[in-house]
Amino acid sequence: MKVPNRINVFRRKLMHFITKNIGSSQTEPKFDPNTKVDIKKILIIRPNHRLGNQLLLTPIVQEVIDTFPNCDIDLFVKGGVAYPVFENYKEIKTIFQLPKKPFNHLFKYVKCWVLIKRKHYDLVINGDKNSSSGRLLTQISNADYKVFGDVNEVIKQKHSDYEHIAKYPVYNLRHYLTKLGFDENRSEVPTLNIKLSDTEIENGKKLLADIVKNDKQTICIYTNATGNKCYSEDWWNTFYSRLKTEFETGFNIIEMLPIENISKINFKATHFYSKDIREMGAIINNTAIFIAADNGVMHLASASETPTIGFFSVTNENIYAPYGNRSLALNTNTTTMQDWVAEIKKVLS
Repeated sequence: MKVPNRINVFRRKLMHFITKNIGSSQTEPKFDPNTKVDIKKILIIRPNHRLGNQLLLTPIVQEVIDTFPNCDIDLFVKGGVAYPVFENYKEIKTIFQLPKKPFNHLFKYVKCWVLIKRKHYDLVINGDKNSSSGRLLTQISNADYKVFGDVNEVIKQKHSDYEHIAKYPVYNLRHYLTKLGFDENRSEVPTLNIKLSDTEIENGKKLLADIVKNDKQTICIYTNATGNKCYSEDWWNTFYSRLKTEFETGFNIIEMLPIENISKINFKATHFYSKDIREMGAIINNTAIFIAADNGVMHLASASETPTIGFFSVTNENIYAPYGNRSLALNTNTTTMQDWVAEIKKVLS
């Protein structure tokens, strides 16, 4: 194991040991019916740099905005991807950006924590109950109310989809607020959303038209993923051949390329490349369906409000499945290619 990896493993183990009991002994918030609960300044914490994890934060951000329409929100994240993801969220005032490699930028890392400690918030929400640094920051933050995100048996019994990493923080906040005298919100959990503007969507439409050069609807595939979530070239070539057999007459089939500019089908399909997250989302928004393995770009497609098929083989679809907009997860260990084609046909119909 390389030295930086050893340091990261040690850091995670140490943080978990330090924070494992933080929040677990917290009592329910105290509610005084004679005192008005006024929540305007809110901090949401999700110190993870990956695109998917920042996109999965958009439902809790929307929930907070819907619940407190005049609020000001700060985000505590890692890396710079939150800036394009939340570009059109006017309620977000400050994004505290931890460096991706803390030990290489120790001063900046410490400075972010100090800045948070100095600010006062009405409400702090830890966006991931499994984040040690998120729990620790929630604990030390200067706030009237703190949602650590612990698993609650009432939520587990009430919501069959409580495991989903984007939905649980919403359910948890709703439960917490009932203890402060708020009426329970029983509406659907917000979907992932990067809030593409009309101008962005129109530009995406033009870019897609330049790619396909016809008026047919478009199926977009993305063949890359990280680690063992990535399917082999043989797998993708077999699936792509079946897609062409089933859909090529009535649809365009294009491939979005990853930042590495590689293709698991050896560039056989018409393809396009972009490093601009919002431009990618705008093009996807104009397609009929997006198909990929579980990865950040799959979540980008979902956040672009396009029907998204996610293939799962090693990760838990109950936690990471795309949802809303007729999206669904397919476990390739328990389903067949015939099943996948049937589901794609349902979405396209």
